Amino acid sequence: MRLHPEETEAGPWRRVDDHELRALLTRLLTPGRGVLLVDGRSGGGKSTFAERAAALLSGVVVHSDDLAWHHDPVAWDGLAVDHVIEPWRRGKEVDYRPPGWVARGRDGSVTVPADVGVIVLEGVGAGRASLAAHADAVVWVQSDRDEARERGLRRDVELGRTREEAERFWDEWMSAEEPFLAHDRPWDRAVLLVNASAAEWAADRTTLAPGPRSSDLPR
Repeated sequence: MRLHPEETEAGPWRRVDDHELRALLTRLLTPGRGVLLVDGRSGGGKSTFAERAAALLSGVVVHSDDLAWHHDPVAWDGLAVDHVIEPWRRGKEVDYRPPGWVARGRDGSVTVPADVGVIVLEGVGAGRASLAAHADAVVWVQSDRDEARERGLRRDVELGRTREEAERFWDEWMSAEEPFLAHDRPWDRAVLLVNASAAEWAADRTTLAPGPRSSDLPR
């Protein structure tokens, strides 16, 4: 796996089925009010794993892209804490319109029902220190640089950009993402690491390794 220079390849990897993955994640979370942070690089498979985790845990996924939309690519953590995590931890329903939505007239809102038992917050920087302090656990999705880039470009083309526009957007985004992750090192807070190589994605199978904080996993 070709990684960024500051990141070390995880291991040993092992494959688990959905039953074991659900059991592992359940052990990490506060019963009835659990917050799981899923971090990783753009195009790396965060959303795919977050959706799988939320489905297994009967939870709701909150995407950082929605909070950061026309606001700030990095500094959205305060919005997540003040308007999503903390109100929901107090038993309130979340029905939040982030600043970019209000300013640009985007319809809808970020919603989390009051009675849901788990929030899975996913996005680049979701595992940062300021959010980890308000959550139960961090999962880092480790991906190959070239594979993640191609996956991200393909996704942007499917959304309507030309290949040239997608490459330009990717390079601009990386100019914010890469230094932020290199400085914050959210993978160092991970209890579990997920292998996002295309060969490892399959129905009812996830490839995991213990994270640096694996000692936090209840025995």
